[in-house]
Amino acid sequence: MIKIGSTFPQFSLTGVVSNDINDAFKTFGSQDLQGRWKVVFFWPKDFTFVCPTEIAAFGALEREFSDRDAQILGVSTDSEFVHLAWRRDKSELNDLPFPMLSDVKRELAASLGILDEDEGVAQRATFIVDPDDVVRFIYVTDLDVGRNPEEVLRVLDALQTGELCPCNWQQGQETLKVA
Repeated sequence: MIKIGSTFPQFSLTGVVSNDINDAFKTFGSQDLQGRWKVVFFWPKDFTFVCPTEIAAFGALEREFSDRDAQILGVSTDSEFVHLAWRRDKSELNDLPFPMLSDVKRELAASLGILDEDEGVAQRATFIVDPDDVVRFIYVTDLDVGRNPEEVLRVLDALQTGELCPCNWQQGQETLKVA
């Protein structure tokens, strides 16, 4: 698996950005997001049970991430057509404010080292990538266990301070001062 401090791999993936087939698909690439924080999270499969709870929770916090100049990118190994069908079918996904990217060739998941070879899907992984494309945070859970998007936001806040942040630090609290 890629490590903290590594450069996030270059990518170009098709994403679903609306429910209208006429403008549903858009290509997203590394070059389009240079100079911005990125929160890239992977889920194993569309039309499953844990995944939509997480995706909807990231969607509910999108404004918070955007206020911190962070672009959320959701990714799975399903095709963009499956993403579109799921987005249309699942009410909590209808109005997602971030793209659902398709890593159907599994290239990005493989280059990150999060391709679950037994299942053939991406692991439930989250990466915070700084404006210089350096991986600053990695969070991976078992395929059966959902993650906490609020914790991802808390860590983004901590990373953006550039300071030492103690356990359970929250935005607005004091950071640690070295004596």
